[in-house]
Amino acid sequence: MSITSEKAIRRAPRMLVADDDPAIVKLVARRCGKMGFEVDTATNGVQALMKANRNPPDILVLDLNMPEADGFSVCERLLDPSRRPLSVIVVTGGRDPEAIERCESYGADYIRKDSEFWNNFTSALAITFPTLAGVIGETTQQSECEVRSRPRVLVVDDDADIQKFLFSRLSKRGIDMLFASTAEQGHRLARKEGPSVIVSDYAMPNGDATYLLSRLRNTPETRETPVIIFSGRRLDGATQRNLLGEVSGRSGASLVLKKSFDTDELFAALGKFCAFER
Repeated sequence: MSITSEKAIRRAPRMLVADDDPAIVKLVARRCGKMGFEVDTATNGVQALMKANRNPPDILVLDLNMPEADGFSVCERLLDPSRRPLSVIVVTGGRDPEAIERCESYGADYIRKDSEFWNNFTSALAITFPTLAGVIGETTQQSECEVRSRPRVLVVDDDADIQKFLFSRLSKRGIDMLFASTAEQGHRLARKEGPSVIVSDYAMPNGDATYLLSRLRNTPETRETPVIIFSGRRLDGATQRNLLGEVSGRSGASLVLKKSFDTDELFAALGKFCAFER
C-alpha cells in the first residue's frame, strides 16, 4: 500500500453541519468531534454551500428550513452527479411525506428533531461509516440533551405590550419565544436556552443594550449569538455606531431598528438568522 493511500485511510471523515439552531449545531459538532469526525459548521444554506465548495465534506448534516437557502436547494447543488459523492443526513422538526420522498430520491437519511433524534442519527452514521460504528455506538449511551423542533427567539424588553405583540406575530410563523425584562435576566436566559437570535430594547432598568452586549460577548455560550436592537426611541448616530461596533473583540449588534407595528423590517432581519415556517 502506498503512503498516499495509507494517509487517505487514516484521514478523519469530514462532516459539515448546517442548521440555524445553535443547540443542534453544538450537540452534533461536539459529539461527532469525539467520534473522530473533522467537523465544520454553517448557520444558513448559503454559508453551507460556500464551505462545502471550499472544503468538500464526506457527509453533510443539514436542516431543511434554513435562512438564505433551504436544505433542498443545498442538496440540489451539492449532489450533482458531476461532483464528488456525498452522504447526506437531513434533520427537520416536521414530518412531511413529500419531504421524506424527496430525501429518498436524493439518497439522504431523513431524521426528525424529537426525543429519538440522537438514536436515529447515530444509527444512520454507523451505517454510513461502519469503521466508526463502535465509537458511534458509545455516544448513543451518553445522557441525552434536548433537541428542539423550532428555532427560538429571545426578546429582552421590559414592555409587556411589546412582548405580547411580538409573540402574536412570531409564534404564528413557527418560532418559539423566550422573554426577559432586564439585561441581566436576558443574559442568563441566553446562556441557558441558546436562542438563534436575540431582539433587545435599548433602554431597560438596571442595564441597557450596551451592557447586555458586553455580558453576551464575554460569555463563551453567547459570543456569537446575533443581537438585533429594537429600540423604542430613535438613537443618535454615535450610540448606533457604538452598538454596531466590536464588543470585546466580537461583533456587536447586527442591526439597530426603531420600534414599529410594521414588522416587515424586523422579520426581514430575523429571517437572516432563523427560518420561518412557510
